[in-house]
Amino acid sequence: MATIRNLLRDMVPADRRGLAVDTAVAMLVLVVVGTAISANYGDESAEPGLPAYAFGALFGGLMLVRRRWPVATLLITAVALLGYYMLAYPPIGLAPPLAAALYSAAEQGRVRWSIGTACALLLLSTTVRIFEGDDLAYLLGLEFATSAGFMAAVIALGDSVRSRRGWQTALATQAEAAALDREREAASRVEQERLRIARDLHDLLAHTVSVISLHTDVAREALRDDPATAERSLTAARTACSDVVRELRATLNALRAPDGEEQPPAPGLARLNSLVEAATAAGLDVRLDVQGEAVPLPVISDVTAYRVVQESLSNILRHADAHRVEIDLDYRGDFLLLRVADDGKGVAPDGGTGTEGWGIIGMRERLALLHGSLRATKQQGGGFVVEAHMPLRVDA
Repeated sequence: MATIRNLLRDMVPADRRGLAVDTAVAMLVLVVVGTAISANYGDESAEPGLPAYAFGALFGGLMLVRRRWPVATLLITAVALLGYYMLAYPPIGLAPPLAAALYSAAEQGRVRWSIGTACALLLLSTTVRIFEGDDLAYLLGLEFATSAGFMAAVIALGDSVRSRRGWQTALATQAEAAALDREREAASRVEQERLRIARDLHDLLAHTVSVISLHTDVAREALRDDPATAERSLTAARTACSDVVRELRATLNALRAPDGEEQPPAPGLARLNSLVEAATAAGLDVRLDVQGEAVPLPVISDVTAYRVVQESLSNILRHADAHRVEIDLDYRGDFLLLRVADDGKGVAPDGGTGTEGWGIIGMRERLALLHGSLRATKQQGGGFVVEAHMPLRVDA
């Protein structure tokens, strides 16, 4: 019983709409074939018996399994049709009982089976009727042409339905792929923006906190013996606090502002003197040297150059225990060579842990976006040097 139940479940379509369509096709085939049998255009003196109508039920019942077994449905229909005529039952034609099976096979991608079966039956039927003495003009001029045309139209319809279904599937697949690409692109943009904000905040806060820490240390040591120096250091620390608050507020406003709204200018090499002054106030002897003809940089390159100098000075203040810093800007035709060197202990910008810190990683990421490069190494005579190779033009 379980085997029969599984077989019946496999015979019918899984969806209700498909089952309704197949049932309608089965009923249509049964009605058409049954009507042809009842008309009895052959030997009208003999009434068609129940076995003839059983063939009609068979032709119709096969439509319930046409989706799962299209070729088998077609072949069984063709063999049953041959058997029907061999038993000399009333003529029902070739196309009416065979049309749905031909269409189903073509719809399922078995076009060659449909064409081969139709041609074989047409050839066999025509040959037999010629030997039986049927009128050739009527047989070849009307009935053969009509049956062949009808079968060709049915097969073409089934193949076109299959092609249209495949086209719709391809469109749906392309639309899904395009949606996934848009999601990946959006996620990539969000990730890039997150990294950019993280780099900006790190560069800004690390430098400012380093400056504030040094000035407060100076103020603490000079508070009793040299109140004027302590006051200058506290003033410098207060100024650094104001600067960082202003930049943080500008960053937050840029994040909250709608697209297209004008944003305040980003920091660039035009503000390099403020970094030099802050480092000098913190106790460093900073020398700035510009070589070559200075040219305006694209905004992203200008910001990157500024952040590289800012992060380098921040690392020197925190780790190097240096006294002198040299900042060189060398404009060399198509690229800018930015060099920051100190005379400190030669400790890496990571503080000596042996792995790159977030500051160096952030500088490398910034330069990689511009197709530039960064080199951070110890000097043989002591100290540390950071060299950034930056194209002056940014490719779109």
